[in-house]
Amino acid sequence: MTARTAGMKWPPSSAVYEGVVRHRRHAPHPHAFTYRMAQLYLDLDEVEQVFARRWLWSATHRNVAEFRRSDYLGPADVPLAEAVRRRVEQATGRRPIGPIRLLTHLRYCGLVFNPVSFYYCYAADGETLVAVLAEITNTPWKERHAYVLPIESAQVHGRALHWTFAKTFHVSPFMPMDCAYDWRFTLPGEDLRVHMNVLREGARTFDATLNLQRRPLTGAALARVLWRYPLMTAQVVGAIHWHALRLWLKRNPVHDHPATHPHDAD
Repeated sequence: MTARTAGMKWPPSSAVYEGVVRHRRHAPHPHAFTYRMAQLYLDLDEVEQVFARRWLWSATHRNVAEFRRSDYLGPADVPLAEAVRRRVEQATGRRPIGPIRLLTHLRYCGLVFNPVSFYYCYAADGETLVAVLAEITNTPWKERHAYVLPIESAQVHGRALHWTFAKTFHVSPFMPMDCAYDWRFTLPGEDLRVHMNVLREGARTFDATLNLQRRPLTGAALARVLWRYPLMTAQVVGAIHWHALRLWLKRNPVHDHPATHPHDAD
């Protein structure tokens, strides 16, 4: 238990976010889908307490729904908040000293898969955002990569923080490496929105939108997650492979992992 946790006042900063995710491929052959989902938004100083005495949820042992440290940014023998702070400091030269809050899928019935988890890194006041760390897991290789987005490099468009940067990590066999990202985030509040464009030669070839509404992290809200979205991560994995098949049937080109052709990765 940290000093901040020991003096923590309830209700917690952690929450449930529920809504929709939409993917749209624009080229070379269009394809789109939308589905409902729920994710947990966890202040990493609160994890053990928010799951304490929950029959089906845990952070310390196996359960139907489980927060497992090794499922996230390494090294796994370091507390997750500390690993995030080190990674942000390595990338920016500045260490976040406030709360680290994670938007993610937990491990359900022993299965976990997060195409992307977002770590919102705050200043000591717990309200001023200083960076976003996006931890991506690719398919089917299950490699991980972290993009660090410091607040000082963001452009502000209304409520949205806007970053553009080069793609440096192979995510999907149906997306080449010579792309750029255009990402927009709103601050987590009563709602939470993330929009990602993938650009190739200046043209948008793909976009994804996460549009979620906040619910207090209560026993009823956690029960709703398990009732409304059973086997959430199994559904994510199933959907990825089902839509990959549909992309292949539509004759969208398949791009090898750069490791297959190291000379092309530069």
